[in-house]
Amino acid sequence: MSNDPLSVEALCAGLDIPDRVQNFEDIPGGKVIFGWGAIDQIGAEASRLGGKNVLVVTDPGLARTEWVERAVTALRNEVGLVYVFDEVRENPTTKDVDRCVRMGEAAGVDLIVGLGGGSSMDTAKGANFILTNGGTMHDYWGVDKAEKPMLPFIAVPTTSGTGSECQSFALIADEETHAKMACGDKKAAAAVAILDPELTVTMPGAVTAHTGIDAIAHALETAVCNKRNEISSAYSRAAWQLLEQGMERVMKQPDDREARARMQLGAAFAGIAIENSMLGIAHSCANPLTAHFGVVHGQAVGTMLPHVIQFNSADPDTAHAYGKLFDGDLVARVRELLSAAQMALSLTDLSVDEEMIPQLAEEAAAQWTAQFNPVAADADSLEKVYRAAV
Repeated sequence: MSNDPLSVEALCAGLDIPDRVQNFEDIPGGKVIFGWGAIDQIGAEASRLGGKNVLVVTDPGLARTEWVERAVTALRNEVGLVYVFDEVRENPTTKDVDRCVRMGEAAGVDLIVGLGGGSSMDTAKGANFILTNGGTMHDYWGVDKAEKPMLPFIAVPTTSGTGSECQSFALIADEETHAKMACGDKKAAAAVAILDPELTVTMPGAVTAHTGIDAIAHALETAVCNKRNEISSAYSRAAWQLLEQGMERVMKQPDDREARARMQLGAAFAGIAIENSMLGIAHSCANPLTAHFGVVHGQAVGTMLPHVIQFNSADPDTAHAYGKLFDGDLVARVRELLSAAQMALSLTDLSVDEEMIPQLAEEAAAQWTAQFNPVAADADSLEKVYRAAV
């Protein structure tokens, strides 16, 4: 694919210019480096940011791969001392963050690298809050709770999914209650996001599928949420175009370089869209499925997504917004992508107990993202969405 930079005109092609005044905040991100082999620039970027003692946050599986070694080598060539915290667990909790903080404090780190999937980047961001501002993660639940500056942060995603590299939020669960805390602050955003599609090629097929569908859900939910604006919508559309074209290809041919690049950039664009808007009830419905039945997040979101689109499409304005993304049957297209990813299409396939649906619906209605859905959804309506997915 071309190495030419994307122009504003290309990104905003087909942008609808409103005939009324709109107020919105365009939340800027940091520097983005995108391309095959981009990871080799991590040392130079850390040095540019003034890093001397660098903490790399990753998970045990990635710690055994060449990517952590390659990143550490590049860092040591430029900054000197590098420490690796490789104990991140999937869906990180306050316990993961506290462990990471202890290493960071002992090493006196002045720059943090999150290398891995969303869990590694979230843990790195969470540790950054506490290392610089003290307290516990609960103190930062919400938006803009950090009063002091934070350490420079470099995000290096190894999956094409969460878009965390282009967001200022850390999603951390309480170790005891398992409640997910969204801790957001502009100071927590990555100073540099390094998007290297090569890092995603060796991911297991299931990881590629689940993270890819999650990114697609991000593109579709941000495109219609009630906080969307012209900036976020432009990124949502660009993300959808890249992901919709790349998903089937990358599942059929995992080493397809262009497809990998499309997925990596599409996931980042969807992350920027989230940063400038929000999500909806596909994610609200997914979280209880993960909490009660251990369904992987991407699978949970994917199973619910066609039914959420159907529910939202009853509203003409939302149906129009979907139509600007895809000229055809969007529900059918999403199901095609789920099938290409070899993912379950029903809650029955996921062994979800139907008797739990009323409780799932109550919990989904209480999720933070539910309030941003374009169509108001309470527990009763969400119960119907769940039952449609059985």
